[in-house]
Amino acid sequence: MALHSQAQKDQACLIVHGPDRPGIVSSVAAVVTRNQGNIVSLDQYSSDPTGGDFFQRVVFSRPDLTVALPEIEADLGRTLEPLGLAWTLTDRSVPKRMAILVSTSDHCLLELLWRHRRGELPVTIPMVISNHTNTAEDVRSFGVPFFHVPSLDPDKSHAEAQILKLLEGNVDFVVLARYMQILSPEFLDRVGVPLINIHHSFLPAFIGAAPYRRAKERGVKLIGATSHYVTKDLDEGPIIEQDVARVTHAHTATDLQARGAYVERAVLSRAVEWHAEDRVIRHGNQTIVF
Repeated sequence: MALHSQAQKDQACLIVHGPDRPGIVSSVAAVVTRNQGNIVSLDQYSSDPTGGDFFQRVVFSRPDLTVALPEIEADLGRTLEPLGLAWTLTDRSVPKRMAILVSTSDHCLLELLWRHRRGELPVTIPMVISNHTNTAEDVRSFGVPFFHVPSLDPDKSHAEAQILKLLEGNVDFVVLARYMQILSPEFLDRVGVPLINIHHSFLPAFIGAAPYRRAKERGVKLIGATSHYVTKDLDEGPIIEQDVARVTHAHTATDLQARGAYVERAVLSRAVEWHAEDRVIRHGNQTIVF
């Protein structure tokens, strides 16, 4: 994590969103300037300049940021809230805590662990939780705690209660890295942090078991993956990232699965990185990704 934390020392990320109106950009810049900050990057989007919604991500630097944060937050409240704007401010030197849930497929899990070890993800990984044990040795070789929570009974409430106990107060978001269990609405109500999922997309007719075999039988020409936030509507949450790979008649079902795994790894890694860097703003069932 040194790679990220050193680069982001004394940097803050400000997310602003709300009804569009004149003066928002200048108001935000004025707050940064009043508090001795220097804007490093600024991205913004309006769905409609007359009556639409406004979204902005500002990264700024400020010496001794940690000491100044309470004063900056107070100034933001006084300035932005009368304009009807919601905002969040984060210290970019503090990595988000990311838990990973996984079943037997390890390709997405190992990609995240490897990128974390290389300092390419601004996160810490306090735990990996699985309903199987086949990934335990690999996870522990990265110095990450592994917890086995089996989910064998039709009633998943006991397993979900164990997972919630492990997560409570210890994580900022959760990644389902091919966790092949459907989480209950009660779990989603109680978990209290965002969940990010990955699944094969562009195979909509092939849900359930053996999707790549059935895709081969159908003669698909594109396979892909979608990463999205988890909601109570299965696989219908706000989309963060998608990608595809072309395939031909010459690819076997095993080839399709291998190419699909490659796309899944890339898509999930990008979604995790963007979420951890506060680049994703949820708006209804959509996302704005800066």
